[in-house]
Amino acid sequence: MTTAAKLLFHSPCFDGIVSAVIAGDFLRRHEHWVELELEPVNYDLNARWVDLHFDGPVAIVDFLFHPDASFWVDHHRTSFLTASLRREYLERRSERFIYDDRADSCAGLLWRRLFDLYRWRNERYAELVSWAEKIDSARYATVAEAFAFHHPALKISMTLALSDDDYCRWLVRSLTDQPLADVAASVTVRDRFALIEPQLAEGLKRFRRSARLRDGIAVFNVDGRGTIVSRYAPYRVFPHARYSIGYVRLEGDGKITAMRNPWIDFESVALGDIFARFGGGGHQRVASLRVSDDTDVEKILAELVAAVEEAEGSLPAAAAR
Repeated sequence: MTTAAKLLFHSPCFDGIVSAVIAGDFLRRHEHWVELELEPVNYDLNARWVDLHFDGPVAIVDFLFHPDASFWVDHHRTSFLTASLRREYLERRSERFIYDDRADSCAGLLWRRLFDLYRWRNERYAELVSWAEKIDSARYATVAEAFAFHHPALKISMTLALSDDDYCRWLVRSLTDQPLADVAASVTVRDRFALIEPQLAEGLKRFRRSARLRDGIAVFNVDGRGTIVSRYAPYRVFPHARYSIGYVRLEGDGKITAMRNPWIDFESVALGDIFARFGGGGHQRVASLRVSDDTDVEKILAELVAAVEEAEGSLPAAAAR
């Protein structure tokens, strides 16, 4: 019987947390991984990821491929940091490695493939998976729905803006055992959201002051300290922008993010591939990059905008636009 195993999951990310719930349920009940240590991971590990070594069984979901993994599931275009890692994945062809960069979410990919491979599906998590698909792929009906924070899943997702590793572990454990609505109604989540709600309003105000539209791309450089800037703010302010690319300054460092407008039908460039060239990651529609406080942000933003425009120019639809 397998014991003392690790489950690494992308965090702070609603899809990563739900993926850990689905994978953890499968690994405990089907694979008999009795002791499962939860370990949140993020892209600040990129530089040393290949050099890490994991002893004992390790599962990795919604994050980079690692050759030590006993079980790995991901959907990002930037899952393989080197060509040799991609070759190893292809050569091993294990059914314990599940990858599809066209999937809207890792949780949804897990949900479907575990059923196809093992006829394994715990229907109590159906609502969780549905919301992970919607949140991670930004498939809201309208931009207003993206700001409808009364829904339990959206409320929990927004609290991740004030998260730490312990909170993300707590969410995985809580959502494993309790209904989504009950977790969202807990004192732990309510208290965090009460702090976040006014920060969201302030974040939208700051975004309006700092954002500009450049050839259909919403570009911004916002001081996010003490506030929260929603990734959907660009389309609340510029509903016809094709993409958003911008920097949100945090305490000590910050994050550059990009997103294609989910409410306009057009062929998107591969944002994750572009950001990977700058040390970040993502997939077709969204991408991010952590940067230090002393980074020349305006220079990187200009380079990213230029890279997106260049990639757009190579798309077949470019001539028709």
